Amino acid sequence: MIGRLLGSRTKRTQRTNPLAAVQTPPSAGAFSCRVLDPVSRPVPNAEFTVSDTAGRKVVSGGTDPFGSFVVSVPAGEYRLAVSAEGYTPYRASATVAQDSLTSLGDVTLQIARPPELPAPGDWEIEPAHSSIAFTARHIGLARIHGRFNSFAGVVRVAEQVEQSAMHVVIDAASIDTNVRMRDDHLRSADFLDVERFPTLEFYSDRFAHRGGNRWAVTGALSLHGVTRTVTLDAEYLGLGNGMEGEMRAACRATAELHRDDYTVSWQTMLARGIAVVGPTIKVELDIQVVPKD
Repeated sequence: MIGRLLGSRTKRTQRTNPLAAVQTPPSAGAFSCRVLDPVSRPVPNAEFTVSDTAGRKVVSGGTDPFGSFVVSVPAGEYRLAVSAEGYTPYRASATVAQDSLTSLGDVTLQIARPPELPAPGDWEIEPAHSSIAFTARHIGLARIHGRFNSFAGVVRVAEQVEQSAMHVVIDAASIDTNVRMRDDHLRSADFLDVERFPTLEFYSDRFAHRGGNRWAVTGALSLHGVTRTVTLDAEYLGLGNGMEGEMRAACRATAELHRDDYTVSWQTMLARGIAVVGPTIKVELDIQVVPKD
């Protein structure tokens, strides 16, 4: 009877031991918290970093669908940083003891103040501090990284930013993958056919705020004589001053293109059964704009 009671207590203790589900090596402990928004809802996929007192990263990752994380770390002093889109970063310190669980409990993130938007008016892309790059698969293996070296564009910022418009023109012949033979092929009729289609153009008058500093910019992309609707996933980075004091605004944006949508099929290569470039191309933009004179 006594043996059964002791066994029952042991099993109950194992079930309630906070470290029972965490495998920790000798001289280590566990560190955890749950990340919530201001109305106490979990924040999934929040990024966390645990660093030592010298600022060196020990472990990092993202919160689970319930806004939680549990990690094993050597016993010691640590700094925690938590960040999520649209929220002010959170920082805290904690001491993790050997063979124990250190929990910060519920951590509440505060809504971040969105960055100031550019003033209404015409803003032009400054090529010296901007880039239009792309990444594509090469024969299904390594990635090809390239860019366009010559482009221009204007953003007309409206009083209500959602009613803004932009027009970007790219010199197709300026494509650059750092391999001359490949670049000549990209300019040929097999791909961009720059003699017939000397420019790529993007026009948009649909700006949609997705919350925080995220925007969706939907417009028409004309490439290789074909026009398709494309949505840029944009991150607005705010306003700043250049070296000469001029005001500028910056953003990053990405989009995924399907080359078959633009009848770019690498005719001669495909005829020989060689798929030189994968079906999708990722476009990445880093853009700075300045007020247009």
